[in-house]
Amino acid sequence: MKIDRRTFLAASTSAVLLGKAVQPAAGQAARGSKAAMPFSVAGREATVYTTAKDSELRLAKTGTLAFKPSAQPLESQTCVFVDPARTFQTFLGIGGAITDASAETFYKLPKQKQAEIVKAYYDPKDGIGYTLARTNIHSCDFSSGSYTYVKEGDKELTSFSVEHDRQFRIPLIKQAMAAAGGKLDIFASPWSPPAFMKDNNNMLRGGKLRPEFYAVWAKYFTKFIKAYASEGIPIWGVTIQNEPMATQTWESCIYTAEAERDFLKNHLGPEMKRAGLADKKIIVWDHNRDLIYQRVNTILGDPEAAKFAWGIGYHWYEPWSGGDMMFDNVKLVHETYPDKHLLFTEGCADSYNPAKVKDWTHGELYGRSMINDFNNGTVGWTDWNILLDETGGPNHVGNFCFAPVHADTKSGEVTYVNSYYYIGHFSKFIRPGAKRIASSPSRSSLISTAFINPDGKISVVVMNKGEKKVDYLLWLAGNAAEVTCEPRSIQTLVI
Repeated sequence: MKIDRRTFLAASTSAVLLGKAVQPAAGQAARGSKAAMPFSVAGREATVYTTAKDSELRLAKTGTLAFKPSAQPLESQTCVFVDPARTFQTFLGIGGAITDASAETFYKLPKQKQAEIVKAYYDPKDGIGYTLARTNIHSCDFSSGSYTYVKEGDKELTSFSVEHDRQFRIPLIKQAMAAAGGKLDIFASPWSPPAFMKDNNNMLRGGKLRPEFYAVWAKYFTKFIKAYASEGIPIWGVTIQNEPMATQTWESCIYTAEAERDFLKNHLGPEMKRAGLADKKIIVWDHNRDLIYQRVNTILGDPEAAKFAWGIGYHWYEPWSGGDMMFDNVKLVHETYPDKHLLFTEGCADSYNPAKVKDWTHGELYGRSMINDFNNGTVGWTDWNILLDETGGPNHVGNFCFAPVHADTKSGEVTYVNSYYYIGHFSKFIRPGAKRIASSPSRSSLISTAFINPDGKISVVVMNKGEKKVDYLLWLAGNAAEVTCEPRSIQTLVI
């Protein structure tokens, strides 16, 4: 699929500047802070970008709307109310995982297609402007095989080397960093310690880290961070363990809440400090929303453990919950521990099936999750693999899934799944340092979130989940613009 450059018109050339962003006063809480300055949109315009089912609209500019004075809306009118005077959490960024599978697929493509993909993801003007990235600490399921950075049984870690990653993963990360303007906030996650450190002597199928290897495994993290730094790739943070309650056929390792707490408190946190890496963010949990509160309560309830935790990572895989994505659990964690950061660390539409590449529910899954996660206090959002091949891999245990971009490594053709565009409605128009502001639809057919960017532009994302077109008023401080939201669509309005 060829990217139409017209769908990536830079917001900076089409939106109206409002001056400096509204920031809360020093010391104000991030939850519902009231801005010191009143905000007015009288005489201003909103530029609308749309992606819609059963159309050719993909992040396309679809209109410029004028604001006019508006009295009390009628009960019969559908509205999206936005209040820039009420600010919440500071936005970190949006991105995806650069795995072995993504990198191996990338380097099987022609150079022209490689350049296209990097620009599509990371260029803030002609792409969707990713600023976050996740990567794996040695192998995960989305690798062509299991491997580590040390020789088996090397308890002293003297053989530690990231040579494996120099072939594909490190070069792709460097290209992504360059396209993003020279910087990405990259966090890394392990799927399993080396087999000799585990009680099942296997990187696969769960098992637990042996207590006598807690200190060695903590040092492994610091060696990884320093090795990547020497390659010119600063690591922003780490998660302690990918999915610590899941026994998988691929690389996995089980931690109870108490075990993760103690590893953080007694080993990983202190070792990072000793190694001069105290500025690196440590993220706990890195698993689903279902058990998040119990895990966080156990770890953050211990002051000595809590001081090392920057925040909480979570995924969206809750198939046993009847389709409920359990957003209230995220909200509860935010309300209970408002000084810690929430970061969505992984999600994908799994079970790859080429017949479902155009399934519109893929994008809607992303849109629903991102809007609700941000409205519940999440500061950043990270998709799973940025790129997979025509099989939904490579994956060394056959756990194939969807990505926003798929490449046919035989023909060299690239396909952009609708989830790519849904993500882009957030990542392109909401930039690091933005503040979430109040946004409230008056009808359940619409969901929305809104941010004010550091440059003063407001971005309001509105998603229509229904089969019918919805006409509504975008209402701000006594002024409103008339908007049409197409069926099964998502739109970003930039003021």
